[in-house]
Amino acid sequence: MRFGSFARAIACCLVVFLWPAESVSAGQPRSDKVARVEGGEFSPLYGVQSGQKLVVDSFAMDRFAATNQEFFEFVEEHKRWSPEQVPSLLADELYLSHWSDKSKQPRASQLDKPVTFVSWFAAQAYCESKGGRLPTVLEWEYAAAASETKRNATRDPAFVQKLLEWYSAPAKAASAIPRVGQSPANFWGIHDLHGVIWEWTFDFNSVFVSGDNRQDSESVKDLVCGAGAVSASNREDYAAFMRYAMRNSLRASYTTSSLGFRCVYEE
Repeated sequence: MRFGSFARAIACCLVVFLWPAESVSAGQPRSDKVARVEGGEFSPLYGVQSGQKLVVDSFAMDRFAATNQEFFEFVEEHKRWSPEQVPSLLADELYLSHWSDKSKQPRASQLDKPVTFVSWFAAQAYCESKGGRLPTVLEWEYAAAASETKRNATRDPAFVQKLLEWYSAPAKAASAIPRVGQSPANFWGIHDLHGVIWEWTFDFNSVFVSGDNRQDSESVKDLVCGAGAVSASNREDYAAFMRYAMRNSLRASYTTSSLGFRCVYEE
Protein backbone atom coordinates (compact mmCIF):
# COMPACT_ATOMS: atom_id res chain seq x y z
CA MET A 1 0.00 0.00 0.00
CA ARG A 2 1.32 3.48 -0.87
CA PHE A 3 0.71 6.35 1.56
CA GLY A 4 0.22 10.03 0.93
CA SER A 5 -0.03 10.07 -2.88
CA PHE A 6 -3.42 11.78 -2.84
CA ALA A 7 -2.24 14.38 -0.33
CA ARG A 8 0.88 15.06 -2.40
CA ALA A 9 -1.23 15.61 -5.52
CA ILE A 10 -3.57 18.03 -3.74
CA ALA A 11 -0.67 19.98 -2.21
CA CYS A 12 1.10 20.25 -5.56
CA CYS A 13 -2.04 21.60 -7.22
CA LEU A 14 -2.42 24.17 -4.41
CA VAL A 15 1.13 25.46 -4.80
CA VAL A 16 0.84 25.68 -8.59
CA PHE A 17 -2.45 27.57 -8.30
CA LEU A 18 -1.21 30.05 -5.74
CA TRP A 19 2.35 30.74 -6.85
CA PRO A 20 4.55 30.27 -9.92
CA ALA A 21 6.87 27.27 -9.72
CA GLU A 22 10.46 27.85 -8.69
CA SER A 23 13.24 27.15 -11.16
CA VAL A 24 14.48 23.63 -10.50
CA SER A 25 18.17 22.82 -10.34
CA ALA A 26 19.31 19.98 -12.54
CA GLY A 27 20.13 16.77 -10.69
CA GLN A 28 20.47 16.26 -6.96
CA PRO A 29 22.47 18.36 -4.50
CA ARG A 30 26.08 17.39 -3.76
CA SER A 31 26.30 13.85 -2.44
CA ASP A 32 28.05 14.97 0.74
CA LYS A 33 24.94 16.92 1.69
CA VAL A 34 22.39 14.16 1.13
CA ALA A 35 22.04 10.61 2.38
CA ARG A 36 20.40 7.68 0.60
CA VAL A 37 17.61 5.99 2.55
CA GLU A 38 16.98 2.49 1.30
CA GLY A 39 13.29 1.67 0.97
CA GLY A 40 11.42 -1.05 2.80
CA GLU A 41 8.28 -1.77 4.78
CA PHE A 42 7.30 0.32 7.76
CA SER A 43 4.37 0.39 10.17
CA PRO A 44 3.78 3.95 11.43
CA LEU A 45 2.07 4.50 14.76
CA TYR A 46 -0.92 6.43 13.38
CA GLY A 47 -2.86 6.65 10.14
CA VAL A 48 -3.08 2.90 9.45
CA GLN A 49 -4.64 -0.15 11.01
CA SER A 50 -2.66 -1.79 13.81
CA GLY A 51 0.20 -3.84 12.40
CA GLN A 52 -0.38 -2.70 8.82
CA LYS A 53 2.87 -2.18 6.92
CA LEU A 54 3.35 0.38 4.18
CA VAL A 55 5.89 0.31 1.36
CA VAL A 56 8.45 3.11 1.39
CA ASP A 57 10.39 3.64 -1.84
CA SER A 58 14.08 4.53 -1.60
CA PHE A 59 14.84 8.26 -1.53
CA ALA A 60 17.60 10.72 -0.68
CA MET A 61 17.28 13.13 2.25
CA ASP A 62 19.29 16.17 3.31
CA ARG A 63 21.74 15.20 6.02
CA PHE A 64 21.00 18.47 7.81
CA ALA A 65 18.02 20.77 8.19
CA ALA A 66 18.07 23.82 5.91
CA THR A 67 20.06 26.60 7.56
CA ASN A 68 19.46 30.33 7.80
CA GLN A 69 22.39 30.87 5.42
CA GLU A 70 20.94 28.52 2.81
CA PHE A 71 17.46 29.98 3.09
CA PHE A 72 18.82 33.52 2.84
CA GLU A 73 20.59 32.58 -0.40
CA PHE A 74 17.28 31.20 -1.68
CA VAL A 75 15.44 34.40 -0.74
CA GLU A 76 18.12 36.51 -2.44
CA GLU A 77 17.59 34.53 -5.64
CA HIS A 78 13.79 34.41 -5.34
CA LYS A 79 12.80 37.84 -4.02
CA ARG A 80 9.10 36.98 -3.91
CA TRP A 81 9.91 34.90 -0.81
CA SER A 82 11.48 37.83 1.04
CA PRO A 83 9.67 39.03 4.20
CA GLU A 84 8.68 42.24 2.43
CA GLN A 85 7.06 40.58 -0.58
CA VAL A 86 5.58 37.22 0.44
CA PRO A 87 1.75 37.49 0.67
CA SER A 88 0.05 36.70 3.99
CA LEU A 89 -1.78 33.81 2.33
CA LEU A 90 1.57 32.00 2.01
CA ALA A 91 3.23 33.01 5.30
CA ASP A 92 1.96 34.58 8.50
CA GLU A 93 3.23 37.77 10.13
CA LEU A 94 6.05 35.97 11.98
CA TYR A 95 7.72 34.76 8.79
CA LEU A 96 11.52 35.08 9.21
CA SER A 97 10.91 37.42 12.15
CA HIS A 98 14.06 36.17 13.92
CA TRP A 99 16.26 37.78 11.25
CA SER A 100 17.54 41.31 11.73
CA ASP A 101 14.74 43.88 11.44
CA LYS A 102 17.05 46.39 9.76
CA SER A 103 18.85 44.23 7.21
CA LYS A 104 16.18 41.53 6.74
CA GLN A 105 18.85 38.88 6.80
CA PRO A 106 20.16 36.42 9.40
CA ARG A 107 22.70 37.51 11.95
CA ALA A 108 26.17 35.96 11.85
CA SER A 109 25.36 33.79 14.86
CA GLN A 110 22.35 32.30 13.04
CA LEU A 111 23.93 31.33 9.73
CA ASP A 112 24.67 27.67 10.45
CA LYS A 113 21.59 27.09 12.60
CA PRO A 114 18.38 25.55 11.20
CA VAL A 115 16.10 28.16 9.68
CA THR A 116 12.77 28.48 11.50
CA PHE A 117 9.80 30.87 11.21
CA VAL A 118 9.29 29.39 7.71
CA SER A 119 5.88 28.40 6.34
CA TRP A 120 5.08 25.16 4.50
CA PHE A 121 4.73 27.10 1.25
CA ALA A 122 8.17 28.68 1.62
CA ALA A 123 9.81 25.41 2.64
CA GLN A 124 8.30 23.55 -0.32
CA ALA A 125 9.35 26.33 -2.71
CA TYR A 126 12.92 26.12 -1.39
CA CYS A 127 13.01 22.34 -1.91
CA GLU A 128 11.59 22.69 -5.44
CA SER A 129 14.36 25.18 -6.26
CA LYS A 130 16.87 22.47 -5.30
CA GLY A 131 15.19 19.79 -7.40
CA GLY A 132 13.43 18.17 -4.45
CA ARG A 133 10.40 18.45 -2.20
CA LEU A 134 9.46 18.13 1.45
CA PRO A 135 9.38 14.55 2.75
CA THR A 136 6.05 12.85 3.26
CA VAL A 137 5.08 11.97 6.82
CA LEU A 138 5.85 8.34 6.05
CA GLU A 139 9.30 9.13 4.63
CA TRP A 140 10.18 11.34 7.58
CA GLU A 141 9.01 8.79 10.15
CA TYR A 142 10.83 6.00 8.30
CA ALA A 143 14.13 7.90 8.29
CA ALA A 144 13.66 9.10 11.87
CA ALA A 145 13.02 5.57 13.17
CA ALA A 146 16.74 4.86 12.79
CA SER A 147 19.18 5.09 15.67
CA GLU A 148 22.92 5.42 15.20
CA THR A 149 23.23 1.67 14.61
CA LYS A 150 19.77 0.34 13.66
CA ARG A 151 17.57 1.20 10.68
CA ASN A 152 14.48 0.70 12.87
CA ALA A 153 15.07 1.33 16.56
CA THR A 154 11.48 2.13 17.54
CA ARG A 155 11.53 -0.64 20.15
CA ASP A 156 15.13 -0.17 21.28
CA PRO A 157 14.89 0.87 24.98
CA ALA A 158 17.92 3.19 24.88
CA PHE A 159 16.76 4.96 21.71
CA VAL A 160 13.20 5.27 22.98
CA GLN A 161 14.36 6.74 26.29
CA LYS A 162 16.40 9.35 24.43
CA LEU A 163 13.32 10.30 22.41
CA LEU A 164 11.16 10.55 25.52
CA GLU A 165 13.69 12.91 27.13
CA TRP A 166 13.82 15.07 24.00
CA TYR A 167 10.08 15.33 23.48
CA SER A 168 9.31 16.00 27.14
CA ALA A 169 11.62 19.05 27.15
CA PRO A 170 10.22 22.54 26.39
CA ALA A 171 10.53 23.78 22.81
CA LYS A 172 13.68 25.83 22.21
CA ALA A 173 13.55 29.51 21.36
CA ALA A 174 15.12 30.33 18.00
CA SER A 175 18.15 31.85 19.78
CA ALA A 176 18.76 28.60 21.71
CA ILE A 177 18.67 26.26 18.71
CA PRO A 178 22.11 24.71 18.14
CA ARG A 179 24.08 24.62 14.90
CA VAL A 180 23.21 21.81 12.51
CA GLY A 181 25.12 18.55 12.81
CA GLN A 182 25.78 18.66 16.54
CA SER A 183 24.10 15.29 17.16
CA PRO A 184 25.56 12.01 15.82
CA ALA A 185 24.35 10.80 12.45
CA ASN A 186 21.78 8.01 12.46
CA PHE A 187 21.99 4.72 10.57
CA TRP A 188 21.38 6.52 7.25
CA GLY A 189 23.89 9.30 7.88
CA ILE A 190 21.24 11.91 8.76
CA HIS A 191 21.62 14.35 11.66
CA ASP A 192 19.23 16.14 14.03
CA LEU A 193 15.94 14.44 13.14
CA HIS A 194 15.05 14.54 16.84
CA GLY A 195 15.67 16.98 19.64
CA VAL A 196 16.52 20.14 17.69
CA ILE A 197 13.47 21.47 15.80
CA TRP A 198 10.12 20.30 14.49
CA GLU A 199 10.18 19.75 10.72
CA TRP A 200 7.61 20.34 7.99
CA THR A 201 6.41 17.35 5.96
CA PHE A 202 4.72 17.41 2.57
CA ASP A 203 1.40 15.97 3.75
CA PHE A 204 1.69 17.28 7.31
CA ASN A 205 -2.01 17.32 8.21
CA SER A 206 -3.35 14.40 6.18
CA VAL A 207 -2.69 11.48 8.53
CA PHE A 208 -6.03 11.49 10.33
CA VAL A 209 -8.24 11.92 7.27
CA SER A 210 -9.62 8.41 6.91
CA GLY A 211 -12.74 9.07 4.87
CA ASP A 212 -15.54 11.56 5.37
CA ASN A 213 -14.03 14.69 6.91
CA ARG A 214 -17.30 15.38 8.74
CA GLN A 215 -16.81 12.15 10.68
CA ASP A 216 -13.09 12.71 11.25
CA SER A 217 -13.43 16.03 13.05
CA GLU A 218 -14.12 14.69 16.54
CA SER A 219 -11.32 12.12 16.51
CA VAL A 220 -8.85 14.73 15.28
CA LYS A 221 -9.94 17.19 17.95
CA ASP A 222 -9.59 14.57 20.68
CA LEU A 223 -6.13 13.63 19.47
CA VAL A 224 -4.83 17.19 19.45
CA CYS A 225 -6.29 17.83 22.90
CA GLY A 226 -4.51 14.76 24.25
CA ALA A 227 -7.22 12.13 24.58
CA GLY A 228 -5.92 10.39 21.50
CA ALA A 229 -2.86 9.29 23.44
CA VAL A 230 -4.93 6.46 24.93
CA SER A 231 -4.81 4.78 21.52
CA ALA A 232 -1.07 4.30 21.92
CA SER A 233 -0.52 0.89 23.46
CA ASN A 234 3.01 1.61 24.69
CA ARG A 235 4.62 4.42 26.65
CA GLU A 236 7.28 4.35 23.93
CA ASP A 237 4.73 5.70 21.43
CA TYR A 238 4.49 9.08 23.16
CA ALA A 239 7.14 10.79 21.02
CA ALA A 240 5.46 9.73 17.77
CA PHE A 241 2.08 10.83 19.15
CA MET A 242 3.50 14.28 19.86
CA ARG A 243 4.79 14.61 16.29
CA TYR A 244 1.48 13.60 14.72
CA ALA A 245 -0.52 15.88 17.01
CA MET A 246 1.83 18.79 16.29
CA ARG A 247 1.53 18.31 12.53
CA ASN A 248 -2.23 18.13 12.64
CA SER A 249 -2.42 21.46 14.51
CA LEU A 250 -0.65 23.34 11.72
CA ARG A 251 -1.77 25.31 8.70
CA ALA A 252 0.48 25.76 5.68
CA SER A 253 0.99 29.50 6.31
CA TYR A 254 2.00 29.06 9.97
CA THR A 255 5.51 29.84 11.20
CA THR A 256 6.99 29.19 14.66
CA SER A 257 10.33 29.58 16.44
CA SER A 258 10.96 25.81 16.47
CA LEU A 259 9.62 24.71 13.07
CA GLY A 260 12.00 24.23 10.14
CA PHE A 261 12.53 21.67 7.39
CA ARG A 262 14.81 19.57 5.20
CA CYS A 263 14.29 18.25 1.67
CA VAL A 264 14.12 14.86 0.00
CA TYR A 265 14.90 13.87 -3.59
CA GLU A 266 13.46 11.16 -5.83
CA GLU A 267 15.83 8.45 -7.02
